[in-house]
Amino acid sequence: MTAPDRVPDRAIDEARFRQVLGHFATGVTVVTGAGEGGGAPVGLSVNSFTSVSIDPPLVAFCVGRTSSTWPRIRATGRFTVNILSADQEAVSRRFASTASAVERFEGVGWHPSPAGSPVVEGALAWIDAAVEAEHDAGDHVLVIGRVTGLEVAREGAPLVFYRGGYGRFEL
Repeated sequence: MTAPDRVPDRAIDEARFRQVLGHFATGVTVVTGAGEGGGAPVGLSVNSFTSVSIDPPLVAFCVGRTSSTWPRIRATGRFTVNILSADQEAVSRRFASTASAVERFEGVGWHPSPAGSPVVEGALAWIDAAVEAEHDAGDHVLVIGRVTGLEVAREGAPLVFYRGGYGRFEL
């Protein structure tokens, strides 16, 4: 099998790229960390989360290179992925906001996971992970985490992001 001709990166219009990829529904998560030296908790919304491997247990997500929150989480060497429920759109919006990483927790209930990172109250499930690797990925960084703990916190419908808006999924 031969590889197709490579399309120059500049040949793909950014608006068209967003429009087409927006047709892929994703789950919505909040990635949290304890803050450097056990400081104030920090977090950010992420919809590029995925499982990578069962053996060893690995997960991944992408974060923008310009994020000021991810370096604060990375410094601790671990993070928690909170899988949001259908009724947590406001939480997702809060953690995607331009508010400071610490201010995002104001008014949001949470408790520490066994690894010490925040588990957001009301999340369907959480996954503790240690930073395994980071890879350059254009204007983002691909983060790979080795799972160290995980739990289903409650049953319910997930929050879904599709075509630039939030939605719900029902079985």
